[in-house]
Amino acid sequence: MTKSDTQWRDLLGAQAYHVLREAGTEPPFVGEYTDTTRVGTYRCRACSAELFRSTTKFDSHCGWPSFYAPQDSDAVVLLQDTSLGQVRTEVRCSSCGGHLGHVFEGEGYPTPTDLRYCINSICLELDEDPVDETGQNDGL
Repeated sequence: MTKSDTQWRDLLGAQAYHVLREAGTEPPFVGEYTDTTRVGTYRCRACSAELFRSTTKFDSHCGWPSFYAPQDSDAVVLLQDTSLGQVRTEVRCSSCGGHLGHVFEGEGYPTPTDLRYCINSICLELDEDPVDETGQNDGL
């Protein structure tokens, strides 16, 4: 997906543009999806690509939404990030290249992968699963 900087700014707004296109970080504990338990698919705010399912979201108490795995192995691209004087693994949307956050390994969370995809909430949009006649999400 190719857009000019002006097109990305117009589409995303200043804050989302800063995070998605300039590899910024939103402040912790302020994002819309940090503590949500709603069921559905988390999509890239920039291009609507499916990134994560709510079934892989967990509470890490880190201030940003955390997932233990992407929707599928092709949903994200992992890149070495040496900014801030340390080596980290950056997570980008494979469809539009937008910066999503970072992934950390070996922190001891009780998840199947021992990975924590720490994702900026402002990079995501939740496509909620339909609610059935009992008022429950179909995904539960």
